[in-house]
Amino acid sequence: MFLSVLLFGTGSNTHAEILNGLSFNLTHIQEDEIHQGFHELLHLLTHSDKDYKLDIGQALFLKEGIQPLQTFLDKIKEFYEAEIQTTKFQEPKEAEKQINDYIKKKTHGKIAELVKDLDPETVFVLTNYIFFKGNWKTPFDPAFTREEDFFVNHNTTVKVQMMHRTGWFYYYFDEQLSCTVLKKDYNGTATTFFVLPDPGKERELDMSLSVETLKKWANNVHRSTATVSIPKFSISAKYSLKEPLFQLGIIEIFTDRANLTGVTMQPLKLSKVTHKAVLTVDETGAEAAGATAAELIPFSMPLMINFERPFLFIILDQNVPLFIDKIKNPTQQ
Repeated sequence: MFLSVLLFGTGSNTHAEILNGLSFNLTHIQEDEIHQGFHELLHLLTHSDKDYKLDIGQALFLKEGIQPLQTFLDKIKEFYEAEIQTTKFQEPKEAEKQINDYIKKKTHGKIAELVKDLDPETVFVLTNYIFFKGNWKTPFDPAFTREEDFFVNHNTTVKVQMMHRTGWFYYYFDEQLSCTVLKKDYNGTATTFFVLPDPGKERELDMSLSVETLKKWANNVHRSTATVSIPKFSISAKYSLKEPLFQLGIIEIFTDRANLTGVTMQPLKLSKVTHKAVLTVDETGAEAAGATAAELIPFSMPLMINFERPFLFIILDQNVPLFIDKIKNPTQQ
């Protein structure tokens, strides 16, 4: 989504690379439709109440003295609620503090350091952030959480705080990909897939993960009683998106050939694109606070699902993936 913001500011080949990288073909869809679609998606996803909060946003930081065009400012505000701030990149520590303080505020203190070691020659930084807080509809009871083994690989075993719950779950075994899929809902519209590949099938699952795969799982999960064991874990990961963008063919925007004349008439290129995700999963959901709940289950032997080895963790809202991560070792962030 953050790349589509730059479509307003790019021209010629720089513009074409972004469209191609995002797999948009202007013979099938008008550019105005692209921006309107993202605008509607942001409006659909971004909301909050006492049990659920999701904030998504973009911010562009321009070197002090570079004047952005008003038409660009108006467009990114109208469709993406994006902001532009001027920054003294010649004073790297001051610039880092400005960017990090902005992101810290937007993520309610969860992301304290997005950028560091900025080059004083930097002229343009694009940041993207997402903040999610959700409580499980049916939380785990902390009284049943206990220390157990988690098998990282054949040679490494670590101790984790394993959550346990017996009750109704939505479950599916994907025979094609040899993996167990557990769907667990948050209050609100968000949901989570916990995906446990059979031993030796991890790579096959990684290679097959797609929107179509997620749709298949969503359409095939069925309600069943189960005893589920999932480790508590925290995620804190920061990525430079420059190399992934290169792989998508989006290259020129980082070079002296960049055409950003829709942003400003002054020569400009993108210096850095960063993304950081922070997430904690515990008995109450993603983040703190919550309540306990009781439910009636059949008096029979339930299915046993134990996430005691590496698994995938996927949060979706309105069928849109928000977070995807592989939990290899829950004791490490």
